[in-house]
Amino acid sequence: MDYIALVTGADRGLGFALSKGLLERGWHVFAGQYMPEWPELAALASQFPGRLDIVSLDVSSIESVYAAAQAVSQRTDHLDLLISNAGIGGGHQELREGLDARMYSSAAIHRAYDVNALGAIRMVEAFLPLADRGMRRLAFVSSEAGSIAMAHRQGGFAYGMSKAALNMAVKIMFNTLRPEGYTFRLYYPGWIRSYMGGTKSTVGDMEPDEAAARAIPFFLEQRDDEDRLVMIGYQGEEWPF
Repeated sequence: MDYIALVTGADRGLGFALSKGLLERGWHVFAGQYMPEWPELAALASQFPGRLDIVSLDVSSIESVYAAAQAVSQRTDHLDLLISNAGIGGGHQELREGLDARMYSSAAIHRAYDVNALGAIRMVEAFLPLADRGMRRLAFVSSEAGSIAMAHRQGGFAYGMSKAALNMAVKIMFNTLRPEGYTFRLYYPGWIRSYMGGTKSTVGDMEPDEAAARAIPFFLEQRDDEDRLVMIGYQGEEWPF
């Protein structure tokens, strides 16, 4: 039986690098595509013929998520690994802002919640029938920004709050699905030179390929204590959340 993964937000950045890394390990990958105009996934599919399926996917839309689940179910009878990677920033909201800025900030916060937190819940709900017949591994890309205990930022409400909400969502899913044999990976990949702001960042500690090379072993390995949910950082450290 082939090992099969689905990666959300696979167009570019970390999601693309995760897809590529899994393909190089012999996995069959369904890549969630939000931006059909972006060329990298098509080029990757040509490098791995028959092993990369591109699926139209907007995690903020329940219709899109369930349509993707239907499309994937027509091509496979199981899913071993679901990686919820899709995420957005939301700007650097401050407390001392004018009215127009606050209105924008409110909209940005709602959008970040919809993608970063609710999107992960939608994906698990829609793909459970396939995941039930596979390895039952659910992986989520979070952030140090979602750690309440370690919070140091003075702005950026949208991103930090949405990642904290994601962490809580994962904990609730863990409580529900761990007794059914599901295993969970909650991961902080570090500061990546990716496209979180819309264009390729020139600052950060790692390129996406480097970040994926650290993340994939954690996503795939077996842990000694699967009954404890932990958030692990890219250096192997445990983060409070």
